[in-house]
Amino acid sequence: MTITHATCVALGDAGVLIRGPSGSGKSDLALRLIDQGAMLVSDDYCDMRIYGGHVVARAPTEIAGKIEVRGYGIVDTPFHSTIRIRLVVDLVKKENIDRLPETQTCMIENIMIPHLSLDPNTPSAAAKIRLIVNSDD
Repeated sequence: MTITHATCVALGDAGVLIRGPSGSGKSDLALRLIDQGAMLVSDDYCDMRIYGGHVVARAPTEIAGKIEVRGYGIVDTPFHSTIRIRLVVDLVKKENIDRLPETQTCMIENIMIPHLSLDPNTPSAAAKIRLIVNSDD
């Protein structure tokens, strides 16, 4: 098991791992996705492990079902106990995103996973994530 600094949400049976430095907008993007039907898996830190040849995430016990709402505090919310990661999203500034990247995958524990570099402040950020997750069906 590895502890990863990231937020994770479940879009149906697809886990979306949102990575970025503290204050980059991980929780805010997760809240927008949750508002549109996703479910929290873990906010800020995830327990990551390999199970059945897939990368799986869950919340550490002490933060399960809790999400930070900046400017308000920590809020309890329903959560998904464990999920297979099907998309990794790295939060970056718009000017650092390639328009047509050469690769759209990344490796976690030697397992290839679809990858997206995303500016979380872009109005279409949540829509881009849903589009990519749904295109893998």
